Amino acid sequence: MNQIHVRAQPGEVAPYVLLPGDPNRARLIAETYLQGAREYTSHRQLLGFTGTYQGVPVSVQTTGMGCPSAAIVAEELSRLGAKTLIRVGTLGGATPKVAPADLVIATAAVPNDGTTRQLLGGAPYAPAASFEVVEAAVQAARRLEAPHHVGLVMTEDAFYASTPEHARLWASRGVLGFEMEASAIFLVAAQRGLRAGCLTACSNDIGDPQLVPDDVLAAGVDRMVRVALEAIVALASAPSSGPVSG
Repeated sequence: MNQIHVRAQPGEVAPYVLLPGDPNRARLIAETYLQGAREYTSHRQLLGFTGTYQGVPVSVQTTGMGCPSAAIVAEELSRLGAKTLIRVGTLGGATPKVAPADLVIATAAVPNDGTTRQLLGGAPYAPAASFEVVEAAVQAARRLEAPHHVGLVMTEDAFYASTPEHARLWASRGVLGFEMEASAIFLVAAQRGLRAGCLTACSNDIGDPQLVPDDVLAAGVDRMVRVALEAIVALASAPSSGPVSG
């Protein structure tokens, strides 16, 4: 049966799925990087496409902004046969060492959001990326010589609530930047036995109200997507190590 929000049939979604928040970015990724991309859903502007990259079937599925929407999409993708979910988006840097358009590869997400709290009934939990996905992404970033950082991100609900003071406090605790979907994607993936990762390009320093110039950010997004796709190729060619785990 069709899912309520991701209106696709089993078989239309590939095992590997890139998850941008923005539908325009989903279309851009499908049209720029995938061969034979075909749109399988446009319901609620949660645009979804499936094509191939270097012969590997890959889908690109919009999540929308924030954890509630991302959790719905991740849950429905699991029912449609997805096995590896990789968020590709942007984040606000928590520290100046994360330069404009730098790639941030998340190892885990501090869950400062309401969705994971509700899913867990308030229980303490550390939403983490799958080691295999992090490893493949780091290796791809090195091969492509993409400036990158690896570590914690924080997932938040209130985009305009972050302040420079809040950013620097969490930077002192190891957080590289702030975004809005990773914790929910990591949690749902763990609950459903999927692999998950999160790659983001830095759009601004929380201490600086100016966004990165469009051309600079576009270059960062291009590097991020290429790293994600190269990571997928590596994951697809790796020997199977048994059931997928979160």
